[in-house]
Amino acid sequence: MRSAKNFLCTIIGVCALAQRISSQSPAQNKRIVIAASAALDGKGHVLHDTRIVVESSKIVAIDPKAGPVDYDLRGLTVLPGWIDAHVHITWSFGPDGKNAGQGETTQEAAYAAASNAWLTLMAGFTTIQSVGSPTDVPLRDAIAKGMLPGPRILTAGEPLSGRGAQTGTPDEIRAFVRKQKEAGADLIKIYASGGMTRGAMTMSQEQLNAACDEANKQGLRSLVHAYRDAVRAATLAGCTEVEHGLGASDDDLKLMAERGTYIDPQAGLLLETYLQYKDRYLAAPYYT
Repeated sequence: MRSAKNFLCTIIGVCALAQRISSQSPAQNKRIVIAASAALDGKGHVLHDTRIVVESSKIVAIDPKAGPVDYDLRGLTVLPGWIDAHVHITWSFGPDGKNAGQGETTQEAAYAAASNAWLTLMAGFTTIQSVGSPTDVPLRDAIAKGMLPGPRILTAGEPLSGRGAQTGTPDEIRAFVRKQKEAGADLIKIYASGGMTRGAMTMSQEQLNAACDEANKQGLRSLVHAYRDAVRAATLAGCTEVEHGLGASDDDLKLMAERGTYIDPQAGLLLETYLQYKDRYLAAPYYT
């Protein structure tokens, strides 16, 4: 019986183990039984002295009598893998220490992306949504094939960056959305505002309407980087979700609730990080 010493963390996400199992060849896939003193079921309950049964990449049963035990985690707590709905997994800091953003495609950036994926998985995040770089796609696919360790990735691929009239006509924007779908995007990311202190809209209502309507037609969710006036505009456009949302009024929030628009405020730690490492972020797009 393999002991808990094989695990790097005392609190693990079971889905991390499933991800490892799913990266093996079909011939190597087998039934795995994990014994745990306590398990969080993801529904608000704590299960005691139970066993978790995993087959291929799925948890198929919670059975206190299952056996034989492959991983003995008694004395530890097991919980489902964490989900982070807004990351930039392939972004990194360049050789100068500054944020390189989505445009960095050097060998160093590739190594950094692989490292980011590994560290994210070991932190307990087994599914992430990465919103803003075409380089997410090969990393997502490499992890899915078992070539690299990392969390499951949902990616927006190339984002739609608002640049006023240069963003394109509604028809051109619709074509852009379809292109991302063909390139393998799991969702559409739209930058409809500038940075936190320059949060004016960078797209017209008509452009935003076209982007989110086409995303809906393609079966894709639309996430909109939006501050102030862009929050209401994204809601009126039928977009799925507003990211950040700084400067939204009470009326904006009420409208979002009425329309069923989600908001991901990303307050607290995000802003603390920007302030703590402001020398690395200053002057980068969307950070000032």
